[in-house]
Amino acid sequence: MDTRQIDQIAQRLAMTLPPGLKSLRHELTDNFRAILQSQLERLDLVSRDQFEAQAALLSRTSERLKALETRLESLESQQRGRG
Repeated sequence: MDTRQIDQIAQRLAMTLPPGLKSLRHELTDNFRAILQSQLERLDLVSRDQFEAQAALLSRTSERLKALETRLESLESQQRGRG
């Protein structure tokens, strides 16, 4: 989650404060932002771009593995035919 989204959430939380706490809004917004960032970091999330890059890599690796398995089966059958 980017910092702009975290800022928006923190501001929305601060806007829900009762009227008596409006004077603390700026300080509480900063605290909300810090708490949100630390909790999201603890979740060890990856960005959509990172996820898609890894999914593409996995797909290519899977295709290559299938090709190698097919080649190995072919070589094994040729070897059996000679033996």
